[in-house]
Amino acid sequence: MYEAKNYEQLLGIEGFSDSLLRNHFVLYEGYVSNVNKILEFLKTAETGTPPFSEIKRRFGWEWDGMRLHELYFGNMGKNGSELDKKSAFVKKITEDFGSFEVWEKDFKAIGMMRGIGWVALVRDNETNRLFNVWITEHDGGHLTGSTILLVMDVFEHAYVSDYGIKRLDYINVFWNAILWSAVVSRFSGK
Repeated sequence: MYEAKNYEQLLGIEGFSDSLLRNHFVLYEGYVSNVNKILEFLKTAETGTPPFSEIKRRFGWEWDGMRLHELYFGNMGKNGSELDKKSAFVKKITEDFGSFEVWEKDFKAIGMMRGIGWVALVRDNETNRLFNVWITEHDGGHLTGSTILLVMDVFEHAYVSDYGIKRLDYINVFWNAILWSAVVSRFSGK
């Protein structure tokens, strides 16, 4: 069975109220709980039945909700962290996007698109090319065979209680909280 990870070290992060973060943690814990419930149900479910089929379809949504939140909370820190502009990670972004600034603008623009979902910087594991992608409803928009390096939650629960509908304000606060060391570690495969 899966256990929810503790992200209380993020409490007090600048730009995020503790209330918003605690509510977000509870939401994440619900995904973990539902993954466990589905796994238990499937132990005794009769294959080929409508309940089996629907739960199998639902599993990816709950699983991705769990993992995306873990990646999201994992790439945030109270003071963020500095990014070495001479690192292999920044060189790769420059190679694939033209410059770090172009990549950043693209990532944030995706975050401003209407709708609910996630923005992710992913690496194609076959070619090592980097892409910014929109992930809808946890389970749609993932690039098969890619690794998520950076993810930003843009479901309303991630910001609306602190920022209302001012998504750009949230995006800018999130940007300052990015734990680049975690992103670079994912890029390096560590």
